[in-house]
Amino acid sequence: QVQLLESGGGLVQAGGSLRLSCAASGGFLSTYGMGWFRQAPGKEREFVAARNWSGSITYYADSVKGRFTISRDNAKKMVYLQMNSLKPEDTAVYYCAVRVALNIATAPSDYNYWGQGTQVTVSS
Repeated sequence: QVQLLESGGGLVQAGGSLRLSCAASGGFLSTYGMGWFRQAPGKEREFVAARNWSGSITYYADSVKGRFTISRDNAKKMVYLQMNSLKPEDTAVYYCAVRVALNIATAPSDYNYWGQGTQVTVSS
């Protein structure tokens, strides 16, 4: 079993920045792929970003490309999402997720463990 705990969400004005953190524990291995998803009320959960253990593979949703950056600290079993130039449409609950594999993917069904989520609200 893997436990994930997100933090760093909050309220920010459009154009501002937030840095989300996700701490992994339990049976987590640094070789697992990690990703971020988000879900707004009444919307489907959507892919945001993912990164494999070495950083050789990274994926970003088109909606966040150039604004968000995913990073990892394998020694600390942490993954981060730096969010810059935030827009009101970025408002959602953001979830950290783990894929028990060496590679990464973009579909929620490809991920095995999920955190509880952290709320990000961007005001206009």
